[in-house]
Amino acid sequence: MVRGQVADMTLARRLARPLLASIFISGGIDALRNPASKVPAAEDVAPSIAARLPYLPEDPEALVKINAAVQVGAGVLLALGRFPRSASTLLAASLIPTTAAGHRFWEEDDPARRSQQQIHFFKNAGLLGGLILAAVDTEGRPGLAWRARHASHHVAAGGRRARRTARLEARLAARTARAKLPG
Repeated sequence: MVRGQVADMTLARRLARPLLASIFISGGIDALRNPASKVPAAEDVAPSIAARLPYLPEDPEALVKINAAVQVGAGVLLALGRFPRSASTLLAASLIPTTAAGHRFWEEDDPARRSQQQIHFFKNAGLLGGLILAAVDTEGRPGLAWRARHASHHVAAGGRRARRTARLEARLAARTARAKLPG
């Protein structure tokens, strides 16, 4: 990548992250201030989520508040560019149950409500796509998987060099020992 492209990507990240995070921060604050309005939608999804994850309460209102707190906290981290990959992953994980609970367009009978819920569902799907991109963005630096593979190759190469050096030194020691023998 050329120097100008790196600067453009940095600028794009600095603009995109707060924009992406804004919906989660504002929605999370709203859910913290007014969890009761979200509880009816959460009642369909919350028990099955709580049953699968240990330590989560089964109370839908408590789950709405936990989800909201995660969205606010991770949204702020993403907006500030702090731990952006982890923050994006947390936001993606919080968005899935939110979407499954709040935008079940396939269950709506009224065409207008179905259309509205479908728009929100696909808006959230688009947000999820953006979060996935943000979660895998290494900012041009190698990711953890690459670093691990690279480190294992270095260790293996170091091992091969050490074995080769040991064999050469053993041969040299054997020659030196034979040369010192009387004879």
